[in-house]
Amino acid sequence: MTSKVWLITGASRGLGAEVAKAALGAGEKVIATGRDTRGLDFSPGTESLLALAMDVTDSAQVEAGIRKSIDHFGRIDVLVNNAGFGILGAIEETSIDDVERIYRTNVFGLLNVIRAVLPTMRKQRSGHIINFSSLGGFRASAGWGIYCSTKFAVEGITEALHDELAPLGVHATVVEPGFFRTDFMDTRSLAKVGQQIADYAETVGKTRIFAVERNHQQPGDPAKFGKAILQLANAPKPPLRLALGTDALARIAEKTTFVTQETTEWRALSESTDF
Repeated sequence: MTSKVWLITGASRGLGAEVAKAALGAGEKVIATGRDTRGLDFSPGTESLLALAMDVTDSAQVEAGIRKSIDHFGRIDVLVNNAGFGILGAIEETSIDDVERIYRTNVFGLLNVIRAVLPTMRKQRSGHIINFSSLGGFRASAGWGIYCSTKFAVEGITEALHDELAPLGVHATVVEPGFFRTDFMDTRSLAKVGQQIADYAETVGKTRIFAVERNHQQPGDPAKFGKAILQLANAPKPPLRLALGTDALARIAEKTTFVTQETTEWRALSESTDF
């Protein structure tokens, strides 16, 4: 093959758009999807781009989109599951409707796409599924609990996929980005809860202030992110996990140290429960 065929969800803006641009710039073929096709025309007139309207929460639309993609390019080599959004609020503040809505996109939508693509990758005995998690998928924090829980789910799904698909020649990687300078903390990508409880002012309240102050001031460069995903997809032995950003690396190191210390402190009780 002279080029790979990429399917990228949520490609109309943000990190998904940067991955699409990087892949097209490297001569790859790209199926760019979004809830509608606005914002998906990265390379006007090119035969290397197929823009598709695809709502990942609609399994029938996803399956139809995958069939159209296979008919158009004949294969899918890289699946990038990027579609998703965040929600900022305390656990207690977040309604069940808000929880169900974010899970429909961030978890069930991701699963819809994976299930639709895997028959092709299994038949090919090749492919790479790249699921976007977050630094919050490794360590949750106040105000991001429900969002992080969806990314914890993505982590678990990808770990299992990695083991299930390895004998079939298909790779699975979960990417854990830190904060990148996109529109993620704008209202289009970050939902906010309907109530704010005063008792959480010192925890979740500070996170709300952080989200306003750091919007468009994040340390990560989205263009470099796109190039990193391109390098990941071309790696002969891709990792199960890939953290991107110094803030993500710091969060991982911090939690790893904490877990080690806590496990050591409570080891006697942990070991006391065996027969």
